[in-house]
Amino acid sequence: ACFRLLCSLLIPALFLSGILCVCLVLLLWGIRLWIQQRKKQLTSTGKDGKRPLLVAFFHPYCNAGGGGERVLWCAIRALQKKYRNVTCVVYTGDRDATGEEIVEGAFRRFNIKLTHPVKFVFLEKRYLVKASLYPHFTLLGQSLGSVFLAWEALLKCVPDIYIDSMGYAFTLPLFKYLGGCRVGCYVHYPTISTDMLSVVRNQDTRFNNAAFITNNPLFSKFKLVYYYFFAFMYGFVGSCSDVIMVNSSWTLNHILSLWRAGDRTSVVYPPCDVQTFLDIPLEEEKTTTEYSIVSVGQFRPEKDHPLQIRAFAKLLKEKRLGQQPSLKLILIGGCRNQQDEERVNNLKRLCEELGVSNNVTFRINVPFEELKRHLSEATIGLHTMWNEHFGIGVVECMAAGTVILAHNSGGPKLDIVVPCEGHRTGFLAENEDSYAEMMAYILSLSPEKRLEIRENARQSVHRFADQHFEETFLLSVEPLFK
Repeated sequence: ACFRLLCSLLIPALFLSGILCVCLVLLLWGIRLWIQQRKKQLTSTGKDGKRPLLVAFFHPYCNAGGGGERVLWCAIRALQKKYRNVTCVVYTGDRDATGEEIVEGAFRRFNIKLTHPVKFVFLEKRYLVKASLYPHFTLLGQSLGSVFLAWEALLKCVPDIYIDSMGYAFTLPLFKYLGGCRVGCYVHYPTISTDMLSVVRNQDTRFNNAAFITNNPLFSKFKLVYYYFFAFMYGFVGSCSDVIMVNSSWTLNHILSLWRAGDRTSVVYPPCDVQTFLDIPLEEEKTTTEYSIVSVGQFRPEKDHPLQIRAFAKLLKEKRLGQQPSLKLILIGGCRNQQDEERVNNLKRLCEELGVSNNVTFRINVPFEELKRHLSEATIGLHTMWNEHFGIGVVECMAAGTVILAHNSGGPKLDIVVPCEGHRTGFLAENEDSYAEMMAYILSLSPEKRLEIRENARQSVHRFADQHFEETFLLSVEPLFK
C-alpha cells in the first residue's frame, strides 16, 4: 500500500517537473529571440552599408588604472590594429567620467593610444559586485551580483563577441545562451582556487579564512561544503567560454582543474610596461654607505607587508655586527581607501615594536618618476605575496635593474623568476627566516655578481612586453572571429 502511494505521488511529480522544465526552456528561448530582435533594432549600419562587428569587453572598473586595465586597453588597441570592421564596446560602471576622459586616462597612465573611438556602455548597478555589499558568502554574492549587472549590460547593447576581461565568469552563460554571442574571457585570478579549498580543508588561518572559522570544526566543514559547491558552479559557468586566456602558468593550472577545457585554454602573459624601466641605465654599483631594499605593491592584506618588515628586522639584527653599510627598507604602494590607510598605520606600529622605524620608509601613492628613481637606486626588489597570480611588480623590479627576491609560489615561481638561457634571474623565499637569509646572501655578493644577475633579469623580461601580449592575444581570440 505504501509503495502504491509513493508511485501515485511520484508519477504526477515527474509529470509536473517535466512540464516546468519545458516551460523554462520555452521561456529562455523566448527571451533569446526577444534579445536578438533588440539587437537588430539597436545596431546601425556603417558608412559602407555593412553592420560592424561588435566586440564587447565586460570591465566594470575600466578607469581604475591597474594591471587589469592595461590588459583591457592593450587588447582593444590590438583588435583595432588588426580588424577594420570591428567596433569595440566597454561595459563600465565608471559613471563619474566621460568616455573621452577614460580614453585620455588610459593614454596618460599607460601611454596607450587607440586608433579608433570606443563605445562605452555605462552601467548603473555596479554596486552589486562590490565585496563590501556581502560581508558573508562574498564569492557567491559578488558572482550573483555580476549576473544582474551583466543583464543590464546585455539589455543596453547586444554584441557579436563578448569578452569578460575582469574575472566575472558567471556572466559568460548569459551572453552565450541568451545573448547568442561568441564568448571569451581573460582570467587574471580564479574566483576560487584549489589552494583556497586546501586552506579551508587544513583549517589554516589566513586573511580570507578567519580564526573563528578555523577554530570551529563545524564552521570549517560548512565552509568547505560551500566552497566545493561554489567551485563546481564556477567550473560549470567557466566551461561555457569558447576561448579562455589566463595570465600565468599558476592560473592555468587552477583553471584547467576547475573548468576542464584544456583545448580552449592558453596562457597570454599580461602586457608590462617593461621598456620604461629598461630605459633606466644599468650601472655597476658604486661604493656605497647605504643599501636600499624596495617593495612595490598596494597596501592590501594579501601583499603581506608584515612579513617584509619582520624579515627586514631579522636581517638588521644579524647585520649589526661589524662595520656594515646601513640598510633601508622602502615600502612603495597605493592606498585605495581608509582601510588601506589604517593598514599602513598598523605597519608603522609594527616597525616601532621591532625597533626598525628609523630604517623603514613608507611612500604612499607616489608619482611614477619617483617610483622609477627608487627602483633605479635599489639593490633588492622585495615581493612577499603568497600565490601571486602573475606579478607585474616583480617584472617591473627586474626590468628596472634590482635583484628581485620574490615569494616561492604562484606566477613569480613558475613564470617570472626563472632561469634565462640557464642563468639566474633572481631569488625566491617563503618565510621570515628564508627572506632574511636571502637578503643577507644577496648583499654579500660582489657588485660584479649582482650586476650579472640584474643583466640576466633584464634580458628575461622582454617576453612580457606589449608586443608579445598583442601577438599572443590576437592568436588566442582568432576562433571568435571565424
